[in-house]
Amino acid sequence: MEKIRAVQYGVGKMSVCTMRYMIEKGIEIVGAIDIDPNIIGLDIGKILVRDDLRVIISDAKDAREVLELTKPDICIVTTRSLLSELEEPLMLCAELGINAITTCEEAFYPINSNPNLTKKIDEMAKKSNCTITGSGYQDVYWGQIVSLIAASTHKIRKIKGMSSYNVEEYGIALAKAHGAGLTISEFNSKIASVDKITEDERKRLIESGKFLPSYMWNVNGWLCAKLGLTVKNQTQRCVPQTHNEDIYSSTLNMTIKAGDATGMSAVVTTETEEGIVLETECIGKVYAPNEFDKNVWTVEGEPTTTITVDNPDTVELTCASVINRIPDVIKSRAGYVSTNEFGELKFKNKIFK
Repeated sequence: MEKIRAVQYGVGKMSVCTMRYMIEKGIEIVGAIDIDPNIIGLDIGKILVRDDLRVIISDAKDAREVLELTKPDICIVTTRSLLSELEEPLMLCAELGINAITTCEEAFYPINSNPNLTKKIDEMAKKSNCTITGSGYQDVYWGQIVSLIAASTHKIRKIKGMSSYNVEEYGIALAKAHGAGLTISEFNSKIASVDKITEDERKRLIESGKFLPSYMWNVNGWLCAKLGLTVKNQTQRCVPQTHNEDIYSSTLNMTIKAGDATGMSAVVTTETEEGIVLETECIGKVYAPNEFDKNVWTVEGEPTTTITVDNPDTVELTCASVINRIPDVIKSRAGYVSTNEFGELKFKNKIFK
């Protein structure tokens, strides 16, 4: 069987899993790209703490040259959380006709938060006959699990979801995006104030590509698309999370004082034309010693069903989902395609063309 050739774009914490998983499933890594001068020039084997693999990490400034030279079947992008922050690598892949999958949370369903950039990438990908998508933890634990519960329900009144995760596991950019380390006053002015706007103001921000969606904003859009629901109205609000004792953050390299923001809760409420309401919440913060990841979803109706997952390994589940999605991306129609169109995510022991 012919091996899939892949380029790893972003050689940080997440890539330690994605690269190892690719190697173990038979995918050939032919290139690696990053912006960190401390790792540029190193063999990826150093990142994986193993023997050299003869793949040198290249500067992101040379990304076009790397992709044109290696001609990969797919590019795995594990860098930032907003689609606008990934415009350069995703547009480059789309232009060169290279399939790409990213862990970017907004990329899970970006059409409802940055439609113009999504359309721009979509049109270029269609022109070059490749597929761009976003996947990760939310693909299964905020998406497929919920749609499967819904599929066994006769009537649905409301879908409620809550997921918590430790921002320490995902790097400094995500921790700062959640307001970790800010005073409550700073949180309210820098984070919470973004959503204290009118519906018209929100629409203008979305159209301009300047809207800052919480993760559940895109998840609610994905779920509505998957379940055939029509969005009538959608809002979000961000609430600071605190702890009554000081907490040290290794990611931020600082001690967060008692009462300051350890992160945030983002609540998204979606009303649909069909009368079904989605009320979802994601809590991202620096954990206190007794806290752990949790994922809870309830489909209220006839019947009402709740599913709870305690202590999910969100990093490894994210990376495994992305790697197992690779064949779906390669086989997909061209364009920017949300995974709600791909169908069930399936386990692959080995991955080949």
